[in-house]
Parts: sequence; structure tokens; C-alpha cells
Amino acid sequence: MRRKLVAGNWKMNGSLAANTALLAGLKAGLKVDLQQAACDVAVCVPTPYLAQCQAELTGSSIAWGAQDVSVHEAGAFTGEVAASMLLDFGSAYVIVGHSERRAYHGESSELVAQKTLRALAAGLTPIVCVGETLAEREAGQTELVVGRQIDAVLQVLDASQLQRIVLAYEPVWAIGTGKTATPAMAQEVHATLRARLASKDAAVAAQVKILYGGSMKPENASELLAMPDIDGGLIGGAALKAADFLAIIGAA
Repeated sequence: MRRKLVAGNWKMNGSLAANTALLAGLKAGLKVDLQQAACDVAVCVPTPYLAQCQAELTGSSIAWGAQDVSVHEAGAFTGEVAASMLLDFGSAYVIVGHSERRAYHGESSELVAQKTLRALAAGLTPIVCVGETLAEREAGQTELVVGRQIDAVLQVLDASQLQRIVLAYEPVWAIGTGKTATPAMAQEVHATLRARLASKDAAVAAQVKILYGGSMKPENASELLAMPDIDGGLIGGAALKAADFLAIIGAA
């Protein structure tokens, strides 16, 4: 049975003071060590706050990570952050291919695949995001779009690498809009993604966590997480409120 993962994506939010309060609330609500926890928990934070997470979360049941990584190891790439730098601050995870990176920064699926490789080479666990827009869903292109996005990654990974990734389905039309895919709608796409993974390696596909990332919140978490192919959540707005994030973790 796959162990659930609830990962918070803070996006471009936070401050030293607000983060201290949030992390204190999360630690108070998770007074068990990582081995005893019912599911894995992580927060993916803006890069400047990785040091704060390292200082405040080391020894807790909460892992942490970043929201992006460079394809380059080092060099004259102003503004880029290398995987080795993320490791310096104890990062375990890194989000790659988030819809906002694809839409606002023009990241292609091929670039996402290369970032996935870079993260894996450094020993980070990449949370690889795929998802369709409202126009694509309404045109009946969901399977085509998410399939194309994941296939670009599958083409560059072998089975041993594939088993080290986390996949996240984030319907773009359900992010920050208040809309949510029904559990059945989400499960259908998750099952499609798992079948795509199985085309690479069936045994590994059964082990890969696939998270749901479309406005999961306390009110809908239990129903979504009850679906057989939904292995947790990539949580946006609700991850910024300790009570809401803990409620989702409780549902998992």
C-alpha cells in the first residue's frame, strides 16, 4: 500500500514572522516522529526560507523543499538555484513543472523532464506537476495534454529513477478558482496517469505516489483521498493555515 504524502506549496507567500507561527502550529499538531506518522508531510517554500525551515523543522516529522530547481549544476546563470544549493539547506523535495512555471515562465515539458533528472541526480525527490487548462478540459483534451506532459518525463527516466519521483495532477482550472474536480473526475485522471506510468514499468507504477493538486481543502480532502489512485495532496492556499493543513493531514 502506498504511503500518503501531503505537501504544502507556499508559492510566493510568507515572512520570517508568519512562517515561524505557521511552522510552530504545524509542529504542535504533529507531535510524532516521521516513522510513526500516518502519512508523510512536507512544505515547499520560497528559496529564501529554506534556511528557516532547516532551523525550525530539523528533528520534526515535517520535511521541506523548494518550488523550482535549475537544470544547471553551477555557473553564470543569474537568478537560478542549483540542486546542490537546495541540499545545503536540507531539502528533501522540489516541485518541478508547476502550472504557474509552465504558464508564466514558458517552461516546456522537455525542460521539466531535464529538471526532474537534475533533481534525481542530486538526491532530491521531484514532485512533477501535470495538468490541463479549462479550455483543454472542455475540448476533451485532458488525457492528451497530461499524457504529453508525463510522456516527456518518462522518455528520460529509467525504472529506477521513475520509482523515486512523485507525480502531482493539478487541473489548472481548479487552482485558486474555488472550483474542484469531483473525486470521480480526479480519480479518472489519476488512473490514466498510473496507466501511463505502467507503460514504462507496471511494478514501479504501482508504487509511485500521485498527488491531487486542485484546491484540496478540509471540506473535500476525505472524499478525494479515499480514491484508490489519489495518494495525497499538493496543497496551495490551505497550506498557509495551520488548522486547515493539519485537517488535510488528518484526512490522509
